[in-house]
Amino acid sequence: MTAHHIRYDVDGEGIATLTIDRPEKRNALTYAMLAAFLERVVEAGADERVRVLIVTGTGGTFCAGTDLADLSTIPGETRGTRGSAHEREKWWPLIRCPKPVIGAIDGYAVGAGAEFSSQCDVRIVSNRARFAWNFAHRGLVPDTGAGSWILPRLIGPSRALRLLYTGAFLEAVEAHAIGYANEIVEPETLQDAARAEARRYLASSPFSVSRMKTLVWQGLERDVGAHMAAHVEALTECFRSADHKEGVAAFLERRPAKFTGR
Repeated sequence: MTAHHIRYDVDGEGIATLTIDRPEKRNALTYAMLAAFLERVVEAGADERVRVLIVTGTGGTFCAGTDLADLSTIPGETRGTRGSAHEREKWWPLIRCPKPVIGAIDGYAVGAGAEFSSQCDVRIVSNRARFAWNFAHRGLVPDTGAGSWILPRLIGPSRALRLLYTGAFLEAVEAHAIGYANEIVEPETLQDAARAEARRYLASSPFSVSRMKTLVWQGLERDVGAHMAAHVEALTECFRSADHKEGVAAFLERRPAKFTGR
């Protein structure tokens, strides 16, 4: 039940894959695994080779949440939280990652697994994917704050509250119907579908993509004036970037762009 249950690989195309690999426990997270998960997300964000990050699980499960056996070793009144409210890299690591994040979700995504699924930018799911924010069954609120802040913004407050109040499963078909899942595929084609989605992003400028991600996520908490100020700053940076010069040159020369992220 240690960090080796978190696998991280980067291929030659610039696609990184972060895999929760503890199938005998439906990929339930121990504290050591969570720490390793956070470290690998930060690594992917800082790695210049990485253009897109895919997060997935093994054994027909995404993540069954926190390992309650590990959790029970620490009394509730002394567990504390992951960090201060301002340390969002500990709470929402996938949102704070500057690279596009695709969730390749098969089977159960429960508790912390559901929370991490909602932090992905895009969700490709198998037809047996099942999401549950079952924190009320454990006397808790959503443990990263994603279920109470991000989820309502993705599917609406009423749908989110119903899932939170009941802890009921959101099945793949309904998840797709309400826009939570972007695509449903067969389990055996899930990884290929996620990689196909990732390759679609490789033709885009990493410089602009990272700023788009920041503008969208931070825009959910800003007023219009603050958002437009950030937008003007990001647009100015883009105009000055090497990627913008390359994008224009590639269009005029009728060739694929060779972006450097600078």
